[in-house]
Amino acid sequence: MFRRRRPIARAAVVGGVAYTAGKASANSAAASADQSAAAEPPEAQQQAAVADPAPAEPSANESMEELTKLKGLLDAGVLTQAEFDAQKQKILQTM
Repeated sequence: MFRRRRPIARAAVVGGVAYTAGKASANSAAASADQSAAAEPPEAQQQAAVADPAPAEPSANESMEELTKLKGLLDAGVLTQAEFDAQKQKILQTM
């Protein structure tokens, strides 16, 4: 009975570790970007703000791929139905 659940639990642990590592990497990148932005003169910041266009919304194909991945996680038992529904609503609102 336990042999069957170990791969799912292992996948959940690996996914959790990967998520945490990704968040830590993103936070450190954001912190270094904030530090470099603080070092720039105000004129350079204004020019950078004008030069950067607004971020593009994800395409329909990317959104469908995300939903497919979420459904796979739901079927594998990694996500609960409530978590799946919340993520699905986020993705659908950005479309």
